[in-house]
Amino acid sequence: MSAPPRPSSATRTPGARTSRPASRPTARRSRLVEEPTPAEHEPPTVSHLVAGVLAAGQALVLSLAVVVLPAVVAYLVGTAAMSTATGTPGDGAEVRSAVDVAMGIWLLGHGVPLTADTVTVSLAPLGVAGLALFVTYVSAKRFATTSVAAWAAGTVTYALCTTAVAAIAGSAPGWTLATAPLAGLFMGGLGMALGILARPDAPGATELGERAEVLARRATGVDLVPATLRLGLRGGTLAVALLLGGGALLVAAWALAGRATSSDIITALEPGWTGGIVFAVAQLALLPNLVLWAIAWLAGPGFAIGEGTSFTPFGTISGPLPAIPLLGALPGEDWANPITAWVPVLVVACGVAAGLFVWRRLEPSLVRWSDVGWVLGGIVLTPAVVMLLGQWMAAGAGGPGRLADVGANALLTAGLVAAEVGGGAAAVLLGAKLDAVGLPARLRERVEEAGRGPESSVVDFLHDEGSGADAPGGSDGPGESDGPGESDGPVEPDGLGESDGPVEPDGPRPDRPVAGAGDPAPA
Repeated sequence: MSAPPRPSSATRTPGARTSRPASRPTARRSRLVEEPTPAEHEPPTVSHLVAGVLAAGQALVLSLAVVVLPAVVAYLVGTAAMSTATGTPGDGAEVRSAVDVAMGIWLLGHGVPLTADTVTVSLAPLGVAGLALFVTYVSAKRFATTSVAAWAAGTVTYALCTTAVAAIAGSAPGWTLATAPLAGLFMGGLGMALGILARPDAPGATELGERAEVLARRATGVDLVPATLRLGLRGGTLAVALLLGGGALLVAAWALAGRATSSDIITALEPGWTGGIVFAVAQLALLPNLVLWAIAWLAGPGFAIGEGTSFTPFGTISGPLPAIPLLGALPGEDWANPITAWVPVLVVACGVAAGLFVWRRLEPSLVRWSDVGWVLGGIVLTPAVVMLLGQWMAAGAGGPGRLADVGANALLTAGLVAAEVGGGAAAVLLGAKLDAVGLPARLRERVEEAGRGPESSVVDFLHDEGSGADAPGGSDGPGESDGPGESDGPVEPDGLGESDGPVEPDGPRPDRPVAGAGDPAPA
């Protein structure tokens, strides 16, 4: 018995599957296609730890070198000039002192107080902090891996190295040495987190927010991080960015107005090219502080450069200042006038911009009052936290005596900024929500009805008098109209404050009889 013939191409049904040749390994092919990536290709935990340690160590060395090397070069150049003038060689051992001072300034930028003899300086140059944060961010983004292990390893490494630098420099004796690991944990953890989250394979902000929402719901059973709160935080971030931009522009205006004073300070000091470089670096390190002080000036409370001084838009009380050219750009008495008294409105305008940004990303018909509260809370929370931390870090003791009080009141500034930004955002959000529910239109219609009430009553009274016994044939029969533009009574609303126009009420009116069919008209 012969095998059945294979179907030819002419007899095959379109779309019907035919058997594959026996020589083709179908099972092996499907296994090759559907087989997942082997687990051995994933980096082990040790590689994550090593990547985090290397990224943090590289960032710390680079940021420290940027501060130490200019100090050493300036010291060597200054020592060489003095040796040439006096004919005595310089002492090479003093280089160590220059390095220690530079390390102390680097630690001061991290928030570790600098102690020299009996003087303690706690005013952190935020430019140094920004440099360390930026270098850590770039190093983590380039060399670390996207994992919690890499972040933890980098953070701990940065904290340990910061503590070692403080112990070597000797600028933080006693209890101040305990602040070094805490400062290292904060700066290293923040820089590593920002860098790792900026990697291409890292989760985005939306995904992180959703994860936080899920974790909060699992832990507490309540949605503590809703999408509306996250949207409000984005709006608050926009307000902070606008405040920083406004503060930078204000500092530029102050520098332009006080350029003559700064030039006089430089001329009197005669620093030379080496001292000029040192002054430039010092002023760049203090520039972020001045920007934050400018925001405090915009918000209203202002700031102080020494005890007994005050720089606000409502008045200026100045005093003796250190011979730093940047401080020549501080606002003078001419910056306190009736016009500058209105500058807090600019902070309110930042809140208005944040409210508009948020409302354009909401669906008005689906927004509830609770959503408005969550959004407004996020807008207020972001500038409050940023200003509280920023103003606290930008303030401190700048030296002995009256310089022990430098900067702005962190708590007062943060509260006023949050209130002003929140007020601007609330005006936008509440107004838009009320407009979405139609409340302004209903109130407008009610006001118009109240305004038409007495006039409509007079017209109705005159109409009734004209259609009484002295006006023959003046009865209102069924289907008769009083003429265009006339009404027999007040407008009857169809709904809550809405009306389709003048409508004749249904049913008999109590103030006059209704003429029935066939009844004679009243004489």
